[in-house]
Amino acid sequence: MATAQHPSTPTVRPGVPPLRAAKGNSFLWRKLHSLLGIVPIGAFLLEHLLSNFEALKGPVAYGLQVKFLNSLPLVRVLEWVFIFLPILYHALYGVYIWLRGKSNIVYYPWAGNWMYVAQRYTGLIAFAYILQHVLRQRFLGVDLPNNPGMAFAKVQHELANPVMLAVYVIAMIAICWHFSYGIWLFAAKWGITPGEVARKRFGYACAAFGVLLCAMGLASIWAFVEPKYQNAPENALPAATYLVAPPTPARITTPASIC
Repeated sequence: MATAQHPSTPTVRPGVPPLRAAKGNSFLWRKLHSLLGIVPIGAFLLEHLLSNFEALKGPVAYGLQVKFLNSLPLVRVLEWVFIFLPILYHALYGVYIWLRGKSNIVYYPWAGNWMYVAQRYTGLIAFAYILQHVLRQRFLGVDLPNNPGMAFAKVQHELANPVMLAVYVIAMIAICWHFSYGIWLFAAKWGITPGEVARKRFGYACAAFGVLLCAMGLASIWAFVEPKYQNAPENALPAATYLVAPPTPARITTPASIC
């Protein structure tokens, strides 16, 4: 006598097996995308904000910082391997994830959905800003790697345009939001903050960190537009390239000084 199949038993149909944790290329690409957002991109963002913070000390200090960074060994290799290529991959794969995903903010306007949408749009703003910033400051106009003393004046001239000033301010807010929330996502995805309580507490820490970074970035922007340095020279380092005091001229010994 044949045994009847239980009605609650699901029917298995042929198809593509579901993607499981630690399996499939998509999992690896997403992990790489998440990791690059922290190291090296996040590390570079912190260094960039700290370097720009030197502008508060004036054109000479900012020029010396630009000179120091461009004097690092293999600086062009480091620039491409740890800055340009990781940012390009992180941005393009982030757009790919965005196009394949779908938020339900219209039907379920929960905080998580708003965070999802904000993270995508701030990432897009950050990428567009970085493209124009690198093009204008690194490859167009004055060659700053060979003329670091002109860095302050070059940024100052760009921010004299109110439109560009607004672009810098908006981009700074978007980048700091994207990075601080990205840290929270990284900790959640990599199992660093297991549990709802841990994620909530870490969220407060990330928010405070993002506000601090944004304040530093906006203060650096203010350094280029404040009246204190409005008459900054085009080249701030022609006579200020010494990291130590220049040598004093040798004393000439005369017969009178011997007596």
